[in-house]
Amino acid sequence: MSITRSDKTTSISTLMDSLIPASEISNLTQGMFIGVVADNFDERIEQKIFDAEIVVDNAKVAAETKAYKPIPVITNFVDENGMDKMKEQIQLNYNRIKEETK
Repeated sequence: MSITRSDKTTSISTLMDSLIPASEISNLTQGMFIGVVADNFDERIEQKIFDAEIVVDNAKVAAETKAYKPIPVITNFVDENGMDKMKEQIQLNYNRIKEETK
């Protein structure tokens, strides 16, 4: 509540930061997450705060990563002297597009 000479204002505020303390979040291991869901007037949710874990099948992931194919090199910016000219080429393209738009 704040009171001034000409007016009295009342506001109700809820600070949501403390619902899930940072210490709890920092202690989570990989694959775990916590959260808070919101409900509406028609559909009330009793348990709004939750925690869960993503279960990973490591054998399946390993088999999938073995089947990955390498990404092909489409454009190589290394010149005949072995110098990487990517930044220079990007700058040239930028300047060309800027001139074309003028």
